[in-house]
Amino acid sequence: MNFDFNDSTPLYQQIADQLEEMIFSGGFDEGSQVPSTTQLSQQLHINPATVLKGMNILVNKGLLEKRRGLGMFVKKGAQQKIMEQRKESFYNDYVKSLLVEAGKLGITKQHLLDLIERGENDGSINS
Repeated sequence: MNFDFNDSTPLYQQIADQLEEMIFSGGFDEGSQVPSTTQLSQQLHINPATVLKGMNILVNKGLLEKRRGLGMFVKKGAQQKIMEQRKESFYNDYVKSLLVEAGKLGITKQHLLDLIERGENDGSINS
């Protein structure tokens, strides 16, 4: 994990974001245990409360579960849940604004599809 101490994003959010990315990319398999708050805080040289706050974000999102006396584990279905959340964010952050701008420019649905196909064919999009 790498932290940007100059970033305006709080450390606990950076922890949550990086753990989520690790779950999504398979760094932590579903059902597997993640390092404890104590382990992470010692490894990263940050306050255990900060680590716990970041982990609790993922608990609240339904990605991690606390098992009393055992630690934190990646919930089954966590990767799919992240995928669905990211698809929804992609729609809200990119597709909606793309459609608004296309409407302003008078770009039709077919022309938009042609532009997407053009991007795929000219090598500018790595699929």
